[in-house]
Amino acid sequence: MTIVPFRAFRADTSGEAVERGVVTMTVDELPADGVLVEVHWSSVNYKDGLASTPTGKVARISPLVPGVDLSGVLVEPAAGLPTGSAVIVHGYDLGVARHGGFARYARVPEEWIVPLPAGLTEREAMVIGTAGFTAALSVIALQHHGVTPAAGPVLVTGATGGVGSTAVGMLAALGYEVVASTGKPSSADWLRGLGAAHVIDRAELAEPGRRPLESMVWAGAVDCVGGVTLANLLKRITYGGAVAASGLTGGNDLPTTVLPFILRGVALLGIDSVQTPIARRREVWGRLATDLTPADLDAIGHDITLDDLDEVLTAILEGRAEGRSVVDLSR
Repeated sequence: MTIVPFRAFRADTSGEAVERGVVTMTVDELPADGVLVEVHWSSVNYKDGLASTPTGKVARISPLVPGVDLSGVLVEPAAGLPTGSAVIVHGYDLGVARHGGFARYARVPEEWIVPLPAGLTEREAMVIGTAGFTAALSVIALQHHGVTPAAGPVLVTGATGGVGSTAVGMLAALGYEVVASTGKPSSADWLRGLGAAHVIDRAELAEPGRRPLESMVWAGAVDCVGGVTLANLLKRITYGGAVAASGLTGGNDLPTTVLPFILRGVALLGIDSVQTPIARRREVWGRLATDLTPADLDAIGHDITLDDLDEVLTAILEGRAEGRSVVDLSR
């Protein structure tokens, strides 16, 4: 099969000023190892923004085709699947140490491949993507800890972002009373449309507090922010509750005390989606196609092209993103 040159979005972060934009590539420029995938859809994550700027300190090669998510079809048989099978690939070193999903073709290690589960289209899989997968890991962690809908309201911080918005949709679909925290008042109705019962201003959790504990409010939380926000919400979790933490847009420091943990039995559950073992990854995607499908995927995702990526990557780093930008590689 002859593959003609194809379009890709590439970032060169080797200098002081980043050079990024749409270029033409050939398959010979892809990694020599792995399985060739024709990419149909990708999506934009905060990590993609970091990988496309010199200060992000994420990209390990330059120039790099970012894109930590992709869905498409196999150009050759792999992972026990025939040619033409629909697949998902995300995480590991994709879009960081090897060319990722912002190109019509990608070559990936066979052991990274997840068969597209029945019940999801390739586009829907990318509306979910790494962000939704991270949200799913967070929700599952809360469930395993015993945070049920009957336990009380669950807070989602950074609720308009990719992880936050998909978490709101998942929790709402599971019957939880969801409280969404955001710094975007104009997005309140959109969040309620995803299933949030209440929307609060992120300022309520953004300032350092003097008291080591506050009144108990939430049975659990999905935290996408970290920093002072995470410290403040830990003080407000009910006895025996838990916080699933996956983000650091608010900083990687955690200015707190041990009191929420030793006086209220609060658990801090760390969530990593990058190195999740492949068997676990496939299992979670099975749930994302069934009971963990976020409510109203159409409202969460909006389509863009490679030509839109420069602006969208800037917006996600500046905190201006809402929902999930899904990259259509056919255009």
